[in-house]
Amino acid sequence: MPNDIPPLPEFDLYSFTPYRLAVAAKRTSEELARKYRERFGISIPEWRVLVHLAHSGKVSVRDIEARVAMEKYEVSRAAKRLREANLIERKENPTDRRLVILTLTPAGHKMMAELLPLAKSHQAALEARLGDAFEQLEAGLEQLLKEPE
Repeated sequence: MPNDIPPLPEFDLYSFTPYRLAVAAKRTSEELARKYRERFGISIPEWRVLVHLAHSGKVSVRDIEARVAMEKYEVSRAAKRLREANLIERKENPTDRRLVILTLTPAGHKMMAELLPLAKSHQAALEARLGDAFEQLEAGLEQLLKEPE
């Protein structure tokens, strides 16, 4: 190695918490995604929009962006596909025309009535897989999800 390039410090990527959290989140999310993709033909971003609407009711695109950690273009693209599939409705906010309000359609509501039990079953399987460590994981996640001081 040339003398002007410093050696890299020792670093164990496989014990680096942000890396491990990202990989674990992707894997557990993909396990559920395979189920709803096969049965309902929706993507992970579409699932996130739908489940947020099922949980919160009428919400703005901006609120979904903030709550589900998605970029505006991802939310907009997912919402467009869901509108085309007649699963959600899009309306202008009467008090602020810059904001768009999304809601589930009756077809979207019906689909979520079938999809949410899949999600609950997936959650129960994760809890069983983790056993006694589940409570510790939940406590750790609560700490990580708090805004840093």
